[in-house]
Amino acid sequence: MSGFRATTALGRLLGAAPTSCWRSLRLVFTLPFAFLLLEAAIPRASADVGVILNESLDEDFDRISSTGHSAIFFSRICPESPVKLRLCRPGELGSVMSNYVNMGEDQSYEWNIVPLNIYLYGVEDPRNRPLFASYRLKHLLEERYRRKYLSDYCTTESCMTSTKSEWREMVAATMIRGVYIFAVSTTAEQDQQLIAEFNNSVNKNHFNGVTRNCADFTKHIINLYFPHSAHADYLNDFGMTSPKAVARTFTHYGLHHRESDFRVMHFAQVPGVTRRSRTVRAGTEQLFHSGKLLVPMALISYYTVPVVTVSYFTTARFNAQKEFEHHPAAQMPTSDASADFREQIAGNDADWKRFRRSLDSLAEESGLRKTGKESNHFFKKFDEEGAPSIDENGAAWMDIERDGKPTNVGLSASNVLARSSDSALSYEFLLARVGHILSSPARGRETMIEFNEDWARLEHAALNTLEKNRMVLANAQTGPSREK
Repeated sequence: MSGFRATTALGRLLGAAPTSCWRSLRLVFTLPFAFLLLEAAIPRASADVGVILNESLDEDFDRISSTGHSAIFFSRICPESPVKLRLCRPGELGSVMSNYVNMGEDQSYEWNIVPLNIYLYGVEDPRNRPLFASYRLKHLLEERYRRKYLSDYCTTESCMTSTKSEWREMVAATMIRGVYIFAVSTTAEQDQQLIAEFNNSVNKNHFNGVTRNCADFTKHIINLYFPHSAHADYLNDFGMTSPKAVARTFTHYGLHHRESDFRVMHFAQVPGVTRRSRTVRAGTEQLFHSGKLLVPMALISYYTVPVVTVSYFTTARFNAQKEFEHHPAAQMPTSDASADFREQIAGNDADWKRFRRSLDSLAEESGLRKTGKESNHFFKKFDEEGAPSIDENGAAWMDIERDGKPTNVGLSASNVLARSSDSALSYEFLLARVGHILSSPARGRETMIEFNEDWARLEHAALNTLEKNRMVLANAQTGPSREK
């Protein structure tokens, strides 16, 4: 009976899906993810530069300040090495440049530059991007990057082994935080000028949290391209430059210059067991939202509360997720600002509700997990009992014992449905992933393009399970007759 119920539930999943099953399956194998959001498939006369706004980590000082981190995206500039620039070659998707308090490398560099895919997911090929986030898996990707790219720059024991070496922050960032990129178009001359300037300048760290922090670094580079396009907000950030202020002022610049082709890309934090990142806030905004800070301030200096409130509401309000929903990046030029176009990227409430109902239908009849809480429980047990590994191509695997027997499951987009990946466990894993995404707030959800791929994988895994259940039922029914 339980097998029949599972079979029926899977059938209902396939029948109730918002998109055609076979169309979805076709998407798994033919839709070139290779970052549709980054315009990889259609060549354009111009390239992009963008302000990266990383969500706040729930650790150290960032837990109190909620400032997040700032970096720079280039679509036409790529790394010749972690400290040298060049123009990208065909097929390369750009890079990310960032600076930190201490990279931890043999020399005290001010900045490093890494391929975009390495920064976002820790792998060169987006088809091998991990679908599951854990600190152990991120560490494996970091070590792979160190051996492959940093061997000439990271030879000391502290650089190789210390978790405080901040070059690690530039590998698989989406495992620990959500990422927004606010981009505008650039010319080849602008990119070549920046390459020449940085390759000919001294790369020596002068990081200062007050006057030369990551946001100051981003602001400087963006203003080299477009003078006075990015600014600090000294009033709301108490005399410092914050990542949110740079993103907000650059967004205003892009919206006021239509020729800039302003657009926003969003890369949600990968579902898994890593701590969930938080919304980035300005200084006064954090005071306004944090009772731990606001209450003492009100008791000590009550007249500052209305000042902080007025300052925030009149000058500092900015919602990265809303900007993405209004100006989503896509494979085509974003001059098409129609609602239909935007919803293809960000989705709409009706689309997300249909997916939730389809998943509810499956869970109601089969009792399988679907909520965020249940997904988190699966991920935690999955992480505790399994041992992650990385193959030569960068694809992730989880070795785990199931029913007393060792097996493994693919954790990357390229191998989760592979023949060598345990089909039943892959199905459970994909169910947990989909349940997590559908239970997340808007900023925690991936794009609708990406989610359609997730749903197609789930349908494919469901078909595999359905076929196996049918075989089990068929064997159960024919078994007794054979004995007779």
